[in-house]
Amino acid sequence: MEPRLQSPAPRAEVAAPPTNRPPDGEGNAFRMLLPAIQRAVADAGYTVPTPVQKQCIPHVLAGRDLLGSAQTGTGKTAAFTLPLLQYLVENPRRTARRQPRVLILAPTRELAAQIGQSIQEYGRHLRVWHFVIFGGVGQRPQEVALNRGVDILVATPGRLLDLMNQGFVDLRGVEAFVLDEADRMLDMGFLPDVRRVIAALPQQRQTLFFSATLPPEVMSLAQTLVSNPVRVSITPQQPAVERIEQRVMFVERGQKDALLKTLLTDGALAKVIVFTQMKHAANRLAEKLAAVGIPATAIHGNKSQTARTKALEQFRHGRMRVLVATDIAARGIDVDGITHVINYDLPREPETYVHRIGRTARAGADGNAVSFCAPHEGGQLRDIQRLIRREVPVDREHAFHSEAALESGQERRRPAARPARPAPRARFSRRRW
Repeated sequence: MEPRLQSPAPRAEVAAPPTNRPPDGEGNAFRMLLPAIQRAVADAGYTVPTPVQKQCIPHVLAGRDLLGSAQTGTGKTAAFTLPLLQYLVENPRRTARRQPRVLILAPTRELAAQIGQSIQEYGRHLRVWHFVIFGGVGQRPQEVALNRGVDILVATPGRLLDLMNQGFVDLRGVEAFVLDEADRMLDMGFLPDVRRVIAALPQQRQTLFFSATLPPEVMSLAQTLVSNPVRVSITPQQPAVERIEQRVMFVERGQKDALLKTLLTDGALAKVIVFTQMKHAANRLAEKLAAVGIPATAIHGNKSQTARTKALEQFRHGRMRVLVATDIAARGIDVDGITHVINYDLPREPETYVHRIGRTARAGADGNAVSFCAPHEGGQLRDIQRLIRREVPVDREHAFHSEAALESGQERRRPAARPARPAPRARFSRRRW
């Protein structure tokens, strides 16, 4: 951890960030940042801001609330961490025990950890103290860090509420609040926890709200959080998947393992995420691949945080060629160079398909996505195609092609309406009653 920010000034009433910067974001938004932050950005290999960074950084620096619609892989973490780091440096205060100045709420451990890594990377030349808390690991180090005081606290909802209830976190001093991936919070059933966290925040604060999609319940939450927000939308209403080469392979359920092993004989599939629906299926599939000499590991919610971190690091550094993952565990995974995403099981929610395949087209790169579709998954495929407004190309050139599965995935067409028949003439019975 970096040494924490120290200042003789006591915690005072929340101050708004400076507003003397142009809000239009013209030119390179990185040039609006302090030299120490620009140097860290350059050290990380970035010279040109992504669209979400170009749009967000000026407004966050100006202290505006923000409602952002942007998917993972667009650079949104830097879009809020860079200006918030600058705000802390330009408005130094002595950190108070158990009272963070900035709170960033994320839905999963992996995403929280990656946000923490970004803060560490971009704040490497600053005197800013941050800490990440989540469940699945020992609580004692988190208590120690909070007792010392932190400038930025990154947290998942469950562990944060536990620590709040035990008196280790006091949110009354929060000056800026970031809610990241709000739609995933909804999917995972975290909105009640999020609302309890929000109830403990001060009214006077800057709020940054990010969500890949904005379903009604998420929009309703956003309206209670942000005040006169700047609206930033990087992802259009229909997801952009143009850079990803997609294909679907129709296969019987019992032939999926054989099809996957056949695909992985191609060395072009060098770094692959395989998505399954169930945790036990992820374990079983990773074991089957390892048994035939394909380095594979699994990541899902039942694994300890230590095991999940180890699996992710092995995959990131190339020691494992295949990462078999469930959706919740994979949320927030940001690994460079993923060549292919394989949907071993189609997701139940079509939006999840877009999140999954986006793992292979990061930071402007192209990617490849292969989906297996068994006969019972035809409805899910049709929902996906309606969402992305295109048909996923069919790959029939494999030994396990199933015509029954193909028929299940085709759109059902209503039969043409028959011409109306004339109304029948009334008949009267001669029977006497």
